[in-house]
Amino acid sequence: MSAVFLGVRHHSPACARLVGRTIDELRPAHVLVEGPAEMNGRLDELLLGHELPVAVFSHYRDEDRAATSWAPLCDYSPEWVALRAGRAAGAEVRFIDLPAWHPSFAERTNRYADAEARYAEATDRLCRHFAVDSPDALWDRLFEVEPDDGLAERLDAYFALVRGDAEADAGDRSRESYMTAWVRAAVAAAGDRPVLVVTGGFHRPALRALTGTGRPHDSGGGTGDGVCEHGTESWEHDSDGWPRVPAPPDGALAGSFLVPYSFRQLDAFAGYQSGMPSPGYYQQVWESGPEAAAEGLLRVVVERLRARRVPVSTSDLIAARSLAQGLTTLRGHPRPARIDVLDGLAGALITDDLDRPLPWTSRGPLGAGAHPVVVEMVSACGGDRIGRLHPGTPAPPLVHDVATRLAALSLDGGPGTSYRLDLTDATDLERSRLLHRLRVLGIPGHGRVSGPEHGIDPVFTERWESRSVAGREAALVEAGAYGATPAEAAAVALAERTRGAASGADDLARALFDAVLCGMDGFSARILGELSSHVGELRDAGALGEILSTALGLWRHDRVFGVARGPLLAGIVDRATERLVWLLEGARGGPGVDFPRLRAVAAVRDAVRHADRLLSVRPEAVVSVAWRISGDPQAPFDLRGAAFGLHRALAPVPDASGDPAEAVRAVAGAGTDALGDWLAGLFALARDEMTEPAGTTVPTDGPETGRDAESLLDVLDGLVCALPEDAFLAGLPALRQAFTFFPPRERERIAARLLERRGVRGSSRSLLRTTEDPLLIARARALEESVSRLLARYDLGATP
Repeated sequence: MSAVFLGVRHHSPACARLVGRTIDELRPAHVLVEGPAEMNGRLDELLLGHELPVAVFSHYRDEDRAATSWAPLCDYSPEWVALRAGRAAGAEVRFIDLPAWHPSFAERTNRYADAEARYAEATDRLCRHFAVDSPDALWDRLFEVEPDDGLAERLDAYFALVRGDAEADAGDRSRESYMTAWVRAAVAAAGDRPVLVVTGGFHRPALRALTGTGRPHDSGGGTGDGVCEHGTESWEHDSDGWPRVPAPPDGALAGSFLVPYSFRQLDAFAGYQSGMPSPGYYQQVWESGPEAAAEGLLRVVVERLRARRVPVSTSDLIAARSLAQGLTTLRGHPRPARIDVLDGLAGALITDDLDRPLPWTSRGPLGAGAHPVVVEMVSACGGDRIGRLHPGTPAPPLVHDVATRLAALSLDGGPGTSYRLDLTDATDLERSRLLHRLRVLGIPGHGRVSGPEHGIDPVFTERWESRSVAGREAALVEAGAYGATPAEAAAVALAERTRGAASGADDLARALFDAVLCGMDGFSARILGELSSHVGELRDAGALGEILSTALGLWRHDRVFGVARGPLLAGIVDRATERLVWLLEGARGGPGVDFPRLRAVAAVRDAVRHADRLLSVRPEAVVSVAWRISGDPQAPFDLRGAAFGLHRALAPVPDASGDPAEAVRAVAGAGTDALGDWLAGLFALARDEMTEPAGTTVPTDGPETGRDAESLLDVLDGLVCALPEDAFLAGLPALRQAFTFFPPRERERIAARLLERRGVRGSSRSLLRTTEDPLLIARARALEESVSRLLARYDLGATP
């Protein structure tokens, strides 16, 4: 009995070649591969003839936990080569790892995520010894560009060193115990023939130790009957002697399906956690060798740059090739490595100073703001290949159900097809609901161009467009983990969004509106219950305002979706309004405008105006709180302005103390920025105060019947005109921000009033349509005046 262990790096061409050669030479009875054991009965499906990359997608869901996981395979994955070459050699091929729904994978989304964090110290030492920047460069130096002679021994030494005494976590210990049970069962069944075990290199030393082998090619230990025990783990065996695949708990939903994958998903520069970066480059290494891959990368990068009109001359290409060849020789590489080519290209094509290290000197996603040439180089290395499943591949029921429903509702037009839906029409409403369910599930193919965006949006038509369906097959298979129909799957997906609502309850309002758009009345009630229970716990006025606005809008305006005037919505409106009133009175903060909080104040105004009979807090109490906030010197200026507007909007009869002209004079003493913030709050609640004409009668407390109020516009114009130039420039951004609350037509009316005040005749519309940024114009004017003063000081002014 013998077991041969090959520790590999996932998605390594060198390891994939080693696996193929070993199978050819060894002719094993069994080939055991790190992979999901639940797929053992479906290996024929996996080997149907897909265009790689593909992945085994696994999902799990119970009342407490939901998880998804992928096990990707490409042409140069050692696991894929083991499956194909093992079958071709007549071996019995089996996956030997735990199912993805097992608790050992609770914290993983990728089965092949390397354990590099646990042996970072060892790889760092090796990087320093070999004078390379990253573990990927180290790997290339040791394995990908070196001759294949002695590769197995180098891999054994490498993985023994990098794991060393590192302690595997509980999940890996459980997995290694389970894989050991498979190895022992295979050795027992193989008789005198060898067994080949292909796993990630991190597991190889542990598996050798657990099976009692002293060297990677020594014979394995024996097996037990019935139950195999190791440490705290015990694994039941089937009657045929093989370890039983653990079943998910009762009541849990779990399964695995094949999905198309892409090189982008495999690329470490796009965030992939394991294996090799730059899959397009290593595909060429696998197919043609390092020399051809290097030459191909040079050519593709130049082509991509020229296609984007980045000038690259023939001499630049020659320089890049020469630099790459020189670096290959200088670094002692027998053949060009990926970093030799990338560094050569960077040296020849990038003449600017870089503000960050080149991305291939470390590991992880490409950061924002990377040099355009670097972006193209990384993209060229990544490749754009997308896998395709064989037509005979089984798919979850959702895939077929969606296709049937789209066809039945005439929503299966090609890219560019437009659909205008009348939500008051029963058929169009059904079409809308299906498209929204697909949107919630993240299924590509349709994009919503227009339609109701909020609970208070009185829009009853939608427009959708058919778009590219790239990625739809994989997205549908993955969404099939949620349910067999779009309605069922969307409901489960929305339920996941509402989990942990106490820490992220602002998403509940959007989830509620999505549930309404999807037409899931029962699930809408469930979300309403979640909202109701969490409203009293929220401390973020902006998030609470979003909930109040959505619930109030649906309670008031819904004529389409069937949830208006419901008691759950009424309860949310009541609780949210009361909570917001007291949150706003205690709000503190610095300068600036908090737009979500201003929207929350507006939501309180609308609730008092339109749903006061639902509210526990009385309108007069809200008016009193608003007046206290407006005069609170500790409250932020934007909130004080909003509270002033709220008081003006809700007070039965405005009193003299509520004169906005007097209030704006008082606030102006705090500075132009404070004035801009205060006005933003006021305009968010009461825009018409600005355009109210002068002469409006305002009550007084004295024996007089009243007095004429000044126009707020007149007072504000006078204050701004009196500002010194530097104060005006400093406060201009805040003032401009305040006036963004006015739509174009109202801004035009204000401009006309200002022209009238100055006795100027002209077009207010053209005044608003400047060709340059007004801030830039103001700064230019200030600069000109500063230059003029300097010239005058030194008597350098132009002579007449």
